[in-house]
Amino acid sequence: MTADPAPTPPVADANGQVTILLDRKKASVARKANETLLESARRAGLSPPFSCEAGNCGTCMGKLTEGHATMRVNDALDEDEVEEGYILTCQAVPDTDSVSVSYDD
Repeated sequence: MTADPAPTPPVADANGQVTILLDRKKASVARKANETLLESARRAGLSPPFSCEAGNCGTCMGKLTEGHATMRVNDALDEDEVEEGYILTCQAVPDTDSVSVSYDD
């Protein structure tokens, strides 16, 4: 007898889109599998804030305004910040086709 496999998290479609708001400028790029929101922002030609890229400092904090993303590591944000939609963009990978994040909030 085999055990039921664990539920698989939602996988974003390769045709998805990441939208970033930074310094009142909005940019969108095609979503790439396993790319963090910070990497997407840089690929969009923006210069988002970051420092450690390890999930420790909180410099890259942004707020999800659409969609869902999972942080690989979070050693900087408090539980209430996460509940309000804040994420570490250096660690956050989209789980939905469309994701929007704001560095301005």
